[in-house]
Amino acid sequence: MSFMMGVLINIVIVLITFLLMECVAWLSHKYLMHGVLWFFHEDHHQHNTNIKPFERNDFFFLLFATPGICLLYLGLEFFSIPFWIGLGITIYGIAYFVIHDVFIHRRLKWLRNIDSPYFRAMRKAHKAHHKHFNKEDGECFGMLWVPLKYLKK
Repeated sequence: MSFMMGVLINIVIVLITFLLMECVAWLSHKYLMHGVLWFFHEDHHQHNTNIKPFERNDFFFLLFATPGICLLYLGLEFFSIPFWIGLGITIYGIAYFVIHDVFIHRRLKWLRNIDSPYFRAMRKAHKAHHKHFNKEDGECFGMLWVPLKYLKK
């Protein structure tokens, strides 16, 4: 296999992993965070005007970062497939932090002037998710995939 073919395969592995992580995020948000792990996620749904530096919900960062870190480590010696899967997971985690914590929840003062139909729809969908204060009756559990009804508004 040529060097360029190897690079292309690795890029495809990272992209597929990144896209699959949206499915993992949706499923884990709906069935774990709004299920058996609600104790950790509940404070994220509290409408509190006091911005706290940390929430119990931030525990999920450690939970979801662990597989990416482990795979990066396992594949590091030869830059094998586990490394590229771990990289895709890690890039998704960075995107999640930037979009969810920085852009949507404004936990840091970055990206305040972004304005596009997609990003407005993303914020509307997340606001719809947060209108529910309990773990039942949730909607819009993903991050990057936005239901079309929010793009049309």
